[in-house]
Amino acid sequence: MTMNFVRVYVNARGHDVPLDATALDAVAAADVAEAAGVSAGARLITDSRGLPVLPDTPVYAGVIYRTVHNRTRDDEERT
Repeated sequence: MTMNFVRVYVNARGHDVPLDATALDAVAAADVAEAAGVSAGARLITDSRGLPVLPDTPVYAGVIYRTVHNRTRDDEERT
């Protein structure tokens, strides 16, 4: 039996996503509005350590993602 999905965690909740999903796909599975924020640059995806993750990064079983406010973008808009 082949597994077509992997379990990922986004903002502390588990979701099953396709094997070929990206970090942005995982966020979209959790919350479409959050994914739109990432696409717009207002939010960032981070890993379990708080390090930034590119939206097109492939997922793997058990990965933990969090979305956070993009402070860098705010700083750029102020200058």
